[in-house]
Amino acid sequence: MIGPIISSGIVSQAWDNIFAVLIGMGFGFALESSGFSSSRKIIGTFFGYDFVVVKVFFTAAIVASMGLLYLSYFGLVDYTLLYIQPTFLTSAIVGGIIMGIGFSMGGFCPGTSLCAAAVGRLDGLVFFGGMFLGVFLFSESFPIFENMYYSGSQGAKMINSVFGISPELFTFFLVLAAVGMFFGAAWVQKKVKKVEY
Repeated sequence: MIGPIISSGIVSQAWDNIFAVLIGMGFGFALESSGFSSSRKIIGTFFGYDFVVVKVFFTAAIVASMGLLYLSYFGLVDYTLLYIQPTFLTSAIVGGIIMGIGFSMGGFCPGTSLCAAAVGRLDGLVFFGGMFLGVFLFSESFPIFENMYYSGSQGAKMINSVFGISPELFTFFLVLAAVGMFFGAAWVQKKVKKVEY
C-alpha cells in the first residue's frame, strides 16, 4: 500500500519500517475491535450464525479497490509501481486447502491467531505456536516441496486482466458481490439459531 509513495520519492525509504509497524498495529486494532480474537466468533461463518469475518474482509476489499481507483484517477498512485505477488497455482490450491482445514478446525487464521495471542487467549497462543512450528518445518523441508511450490506459475496477474475486463468494471462487480453477500448473510443468520459466546 505504501510502496508507490516511497518509490515515487514522496516519502523517504527510511520510513518504510515505521509505516509497516504503524499499519500492523492498526490492522491488529481493527481485528480485535471486530472480535477476531474470538475463535467462536470466527468459526460462526462456517456454522452460519456470525458473518462478521466475511463482512469485514469484503468491506476491506471494496475500500482498497475503490481507494486505488480514485488515487489512480487523481494521479496519486501509479499501478505500474504496485507490487503484485506472483501466482503459483498448485501451491496456492494446496496451501488454501491446508489453511482452510486449519481455519475450520481451530477457528483462527495466522493474523487472527496472533491477535488472540496478543490479548492473552490460550487457544490463540496454542494456534500461533502450531503455526510457528509448521512454518519452521516447512522451511527446513522446503527442498522436498520446492518443485510443487513453484509449479503452475501464472506470473503477476490481476483478476481483472484474467477476465479481460477493466479495473473499474471489476470493482463494480466486487461491490455488487459484496452487497449480495451482505443481504445473503443477513438472511442466513436469521435462519440459524444464535450462539452465545
